Amino acid sequence: MHHAQKIIPVILAGGSGTRFWPLSRRRRPKQLLPLAGEQPLLRETLERIAGLAAPNEVLVVAGQIHAAAIRRLLPGLPRANLMLEPAARNTAPAIGWAAVRLLRRDKDAVMAVLPSDHHVRNAARFRKLLGDAAAIAREGALVTLGITPTGPETGFGYLRMGPSNHWPKGARTVDAFVEKPSLANAERYLRSGRYLWNAGIFVFRASTVLAEIRHQLPELAHALDRIAPVAGTAREAAAVKRWFPTAPSISIDYGVMEKAAAPVVVIPADVGWSDLGSFDALTLVRRLDRSGNLVEGEAVLVDCQDCIVLARERPVAVVGAKRMVVVDAGDAVLVVPRERVQEVRKVVTELERRGLRGVL
Repeated sequence: MHHAQKIIPVILAGGSGTRFWPLSRRRRPKQLLPLAGEQPLLRETLERIAGLAAPNEVLVVAGQIHAAAIRRLLPGLPRANLMLEPAARNTAPAIGWAAVRLLRRDKDAVMAVLPSDHHVRNAARFRKLLGDAAAIAREGALVTLGITPTGPETGFGYLRMGPSNHWPKGARTVDAFVEKPSLANAERYLRSGRYLWNAGIFVFRASTVLAEIRHQLPELAHALDRIAPVAGTAREAAAVKRWFPTAPSISIDYGVMEKAAAPVVVIPADVGWSDLGSFDALTLVRRLDRSGNLVEGEAVLVDCQDCIVLARERPVAVVGAKRMVVVDAGDAVLVVPRERVQEVRKVVTELERRGLRGVL
């Protein structure tokens, strides 16, 4: 593998995934759960990119609270490659810190930023598209993989593609990053054929993204300038502890992509992607029985249709239900219609308000 062709994966594992309560908890967030199959999503993410980089080159950015769980899950990850944020600051600071770390080793480093809680059915195609993205990123562009929409989804941000132009590999200029739309707008986006889902997958040179941060996020640049001289050394942890929390909490999309000076380019990706945003999304990636039910563990269903029943701890019986979600996590039980699974986060808010920290 020619040195310049290398891609360094940076896996963002800091999320909380409150919509999967009671399976997900503060100490066991969504990316540490085996939601799509046998493997926890974080491990799936790592296996999906096998061959893009040596296992000891992958960086994982996460919160301190999950350090032990991640080390157990990824025993092959060198200790130094698990970058622990002293405070949650959204994606721009996490990516900036990883870029600073990579730049110290290689001024031409190209990084692929990957969420740790998604599912991709076609991993081989995904790897090929990341390689295509890296080739364009080497020319100084900020590249993202945009997911070809399969329906008028209102839960995602969208990318609007500009005209087809000089970019290779089927890539297009990004005209705009668009907020989560209303249903009417989502249907309009779908009809126009100019919109892709923003999946939070980015490929760029470390130097390119840092130049943008310097230009657009001076407070973050200031913090990174304090970390950079000691990045990758024994003194890094102290600098990060001192300076990382001073960074603004801002996403890479808002903070960098929307107003970037460098060209922003998207490669349409049709890879069987799912962000597994809720229990409902599990039906897209898991096997269902003849009545459309998704069943896990010791669950007994009598006359049920299109239900999701996850019995992790003990037998659970459901009779005569349609489109219901029942999740038994042993110390807590959730029952919710499939149409309202997005509201599970309200449960978490209420449990917090009541001080029921034992089940959070």
